[in-house]
Order: sequence, then structure tokens, then C-alpha cells
Amino acid sequence: MTKQTFQDHLRTTIDANFERQVDMLAKLVQCPSDNPPGDCAPHAELTAQWLEDLGFEVERHSVDPEATRAAGMRSVTNLIVRETFGPGPTIAMNAHGDVVPPGGGWTTDPYGAEIRDGWMYGRGAAVSKSDFTTYTYALLALKALRDQGTALNGSVELHFTYDEETGGLVGPGWILEQKLSAPDYVISAAFTHHVVVAHNGCLHVEIVIKGRSAHAARPDTGVDAIEAAVPVLAALYAYRDGLSQRVSQTDGIGSPTLVVGLIEGGINTNVVADTVTLRIDRRIIPEEVPEQVEAELAAAVREAAGRLPGISVDTRRILLARPFKPTAASTAFAQLMCEQASLVMGKPVTPIGIPLYTDARLYSEAGIPTVMFGAGPVDLLAANGHRADERVPLDELRKATRAVANTLLELLSRP
Repeated sequence: MTKQTFQDHLRTTIDANFERQVDMLAKLVQCPSDNPPGDCAPHAELTAQWLEDLGFEVERHSVDPEATRAAGMRSVTNLIVRETFGPGPTIAMNAHGDVVPPGGGWTTDPYGAEIRDGWMYGRGAAVSKSDFTTYTYALLALKALRDQGTALNGSVELHFTYDEETGGLVGPGWILEQKLSAPDYVISAAFTHHVVVAHNGCLHVEIVIKGRSAHAARPDTGVDAIEAAVPVLAALYAYRDGLSQRVSQTDGIGSPTLVVGLIEGGINTNVVADTVTLRIDRRIIPEEVPEQVEAELAAAVREAAGRLPGISVDTRRILLARPFKPTAASTAFAQLMCEQASLVMGKPVTPIGIPLYTDARLYSEAGIPTVMFGAGPVDLLAANGHRADERVPLDELRKATRAVANTLLELLSRP
């Protein structure tokens, strides 16, 4: 049989199962897995039972409570499915089932999985419960092709994890650290029908500005930490404004950003504040070195605080997620993914970067050629990712499933 014949078989299987695929996506959306609070084990069990009903053997890997609490979560169960077709490479496909809380502004029930004008609405519909089904039904189509007598070489794994919203360290990071998997290629969840080959890193820093408390009737006997926060914030925003001069070479990423996302401080209305705490989010473009970024941020704060008598400043790293960068091996992999997606979509699908950070970086840091691809519209904004009325176009869900299946076929058909 020709390659086209094989792809036609995959398409027939995917189309025959598509109604069930959409039904399962609805069930996944209707089961809350908000992070925070991060109690995601019930969603993992729902997913595991669904996979077993489809005939897969599912490994349930519960992360120990101490590591779970350190990640800011209540329960984490990572799921692994392994399907061996023969000797050859292992391709892992990773998507995350934890989601940000819905927030306000929805025009529909955020857990309702309503279908409207060909789109399914609901928290996690795009990021990234849709790709639980994309990857599963692509693998199911490969199994059907094998069962018809087609020889394939290699293995496919599903890695369904639950801590992407808090950094991925007890999800894919934990799977790799525990040596539960060592894939040769990884396809990681996306939210656009383009192939993502790079994304920003992220640095979260806590800055504690310390003064000395005093009665408001005698402010001269204290050192006001809130007043000291003003020049520190001014220095941070001046540093932020200068970041526009740095521009990534990867389309879609742009310049680094800095946001002061949280301010806490003070004791009471009638007391000079002794402490103010700032939380900073600094996005790191692939061309930057994270350690240098952290050092220059701390230097800007120290310089501003050093001019303030009686004030001391402590900085503490909360999170460092390194950028996801293309490599020679991942570039060739991305080209294959783009070719197959372009054929299915009927239009050019190109490699891009995104200004977010994701679990894909963890596989890439382990030296594994990694690309991001999954169900979604042209960009994250159209999907309303992390916003009200998050949604996924069902036609793109079907096409993404076909594109992934065709890419797996190419990899598993090699000698």
C-alpha cells in the first residue's frame, strides 16, 4: 500500500471515532481540575478509566504528598500509556489536565462544554484537555492500522500530567527525574495549529523591602517601607521600559516583559509600614541567559534601595523556567510536523514561537527533540486561553488529530 493509502486508513478511523472524541472532551471539560487549588487526582482517574475503556493499559503514578505540597498542589497523579509497535524510536505526547480557575466574564458555564457555532466552550477546552483527545485518538488510529497488518517500528507513549500551571516539576519534570520515560521525540500540547518551536522562560522573584515600624503619631521614629517601595517600583518600571530594545529572532515572541503582579505590606492604618513585599514576573526570551536576567533584576533593585537610609532589601527566587529553544534535531522534527499539518489543514503551517512558558521546555532541557502542536485556532487569543469563554474549534480538533497521526506514521514507518 502507498503512504496515501495508509493516511486514508488513519483518516477513516479518526472520522469514525470523532463523535466519541468530542463526547470525551466534553466529559474532561465538565470535570473541574482547577490549579489552584490543584486537587487533580479525580480528573486523572476519570481520564485513566476512559483510556482503559479504549483498550489501553494505564500506569498511574501518584506524586508523594511532600513534593505535591511543595508544588503548591493537593494531589497529583501522572498517567503514562505505552504502546509498542516494534523496535524503533519512542515518541511521547504530553498534555496537561490542570487548568487555571475560570474567573468571571463567561457567557456560558465554564464547565458546561457547550458547543456553539462549531466551537466547544469551557475551561481547559483549548489548554489543553483537547489534546488529551487529540493524542489518544491519533494513537488509536495507529493501533487500528497495525491491527490491519501494517508493520510499524517504534513505540508511542501518552504522558498526561497535572501541574503545568505551577511549573511542571511534578509532572513531566518528575517523570523524567524518576526515569519513568526516556523518549526520542516529544510532541507537547499547544493551542494553535501552528508548530511551536520556541517559547519564553519565566523568572518569578519576591522582593521584600524592610523598614522600621512606628506609631503614626511619630512617623519620624520609623522608616516607611511603603515610601521606600515608590523608588524601587520606579526603578523596576524603568528597567522594564528598556527591555523593548531586546527582540527575539523567533517570530511570535517579541521582547522580554516585566510585570509587578502582587504588592503586600503594612500593619495597620495608624502604623508606619515596616515591610512591603513585591512579586515580579519577568519573561525571558530564548536569546537571554536566565542567570544574567536574575542578576540584572536584583542589581536594579539594590541600586534603588541603596539610596534609601534605613532600608534593606531581600530578593528571593520563586520560580525559574528556562526558555524552550530550537535545536538541530528539533528543527528537523518541526519540519516534518509542519509538512503533515500543512497537508491536513490545506494551508501553510509554519514554525513559530510564543511568549508563554510550558512543559515542553522540560523535555527539551533533557536533550529530547521537542515540538508543540495540537488542537486550536490560529493563535492563543482566538482560543481565549486563560480567559473567559475559552474555546476550541472542533474542525481543528479533527484535523489536528489527523496531522498528529500522520506524523507518527512517518516516524514509525522508518526502517
